[in-house]
Amino acid sequence: MSDRAIFEVIATNAEDAVAAAAGGADRLELVTDMAADGLTPDLAEFARIRAAVHVPLRVMLRDGDGFLVRDVDALCARAEALRAEGAEEFVLGFLTPEGTVDLPTLRTVLDAISGCSWTFHRALDNAASRDGVRAAIDGLPGLDTVLTAGSAAGVAVGMDVLVDEVTRAGKPGYSPQILVGGGLKTEHVPRLRSAGIDGFHVGTMVRSAGWASPVDTGLVQQWRRLLDAEPLAA
Repeated sequence: MSDRAIFEVIATNAEDAVAAAAGGADRLELVTDMAADGLTPDLAEFARIRAAVHVPLRVMLRDGDGFLVRDVDALCARAEALRAEGAEEFVLGFLTPEGTVDLPTLRTVLDAISGCSWTFHRALDNAASRDGVRAAIDGLPGLDTVLTAGSAAGVAVGMDVLVDEVTRAGKPGYSPQILVGGGLKTEHVPRLRSAGIDGFHVGTMVRSAGWASPVDTGLVQQWRRLLDAEPLAA
């Protein structure tokens, strides 16, 4: 693991992206409609963001609230259009109604983004079995990150799970980097860093008034300084 933590910020438009990059974000997760917990952004807005910043961009592939896919063909078409526009990294993760990984749908979408790096998002926290998800996604092409709070209820509840899972790094199902997000607050950082976690993901924590307000460069800078000041476990 790197001594420097990866700091990913959610951006919903080009203005957010510019503010986050200026504040020290290493990477952006691009979404729209946070009322539905983040859906695939508009192609034109992705193009605006890509032209405005020069940090890695991970684009959400999700067509509705929750973790079920409504129209896999339409989602693949949007993924292909985003790729044609220059997208190289993505965020995705789908569950069946029973809470297991929807591998057929996942593989179909992965075919549309072949060769790209991607994050399996918080579907992990909402699945019937975390171990089952880890086993199902192990070795999928391009997977390098898992976004998780350790619990569907957020980091405050999932802290012990996160600390336990980072100790399994490199074991089957645990090769992807853990990116902690979902109710992440500054007070959580010291324990997470001391446990060896080196990936952090925020949204409302760098906005002064929730999703109705833009990303605040000053708040991003505060998080960047905090992450840089907290030592990683030896």
